[in-house]
Amino acid sequence: MRQQWLMLHLLWRHRVSDQKQTQRKEVDFVRRDYELGFILNPEANEDQIRALLERIEQIVANHGGQIVKVNQWGRRRLAYPIERHRDGYYIFIDMILTPESVSELEYTMKVTETILRYMVKKRDPKAVQKERAERAEREAREARAAEAAAAAEAAKAEQAEQTEATEAPAQEAPAEEAPQATEEESSTPASSEGESVQA
Repeated sequence: MRQQWLMLHLLWRHRVSDQKQTQRKEVDFVRRDYELGFILNPEANEDQIRALLERIEQIVANHGGQIVKVNQWGRRRLAYPIERHRDGYYIFIDMILTPESVSELEYTMKVTETILRYMVKKRDPKAVQKERAERAEREAREARAAEAAAAAEAAKAEQAEQTEATEAPAQEAPAEEAPQATEEESSTPASSEGESVQA
């Protein structure tokens, strides 16, 4: 009896551990919206900033994430001195990451000497959804405006072609009438000269 109970217990434990592993695998693919904000040493040059941003992009890409937006606020006054610096270079990055990649991102922030402070924060899903809807609406509006501008430009081009087509025959017709008028004028003065000669 004890052996049966032990076998059942082992089977149950094995089954529970399999369920936990499958749950972990499912969690690996969960992607969430995060905001990374950090303050750089004000003495950091453009190349150091670019290298740091490229390293962050590489970490995000390696873990299947996506950078949505990068806001570089630039050099700003700090609320209090940090490591005897009164100013700092502020950068905020909105991104979509897996939770596992956040730990590697934080490690990179800790070991980078030019970073004075950093913070990784999970964004509010409602705010993210609202922001995405606004962005999609704005892009749709811009696309409609571009289509309308292209249609207006095409209409102007077509109208210009039509006016050129109607003006071209009109210009040719007076040119044909003008030689006839000159022929009539040339014959009329001759006849008037002949009449004056006869008189």
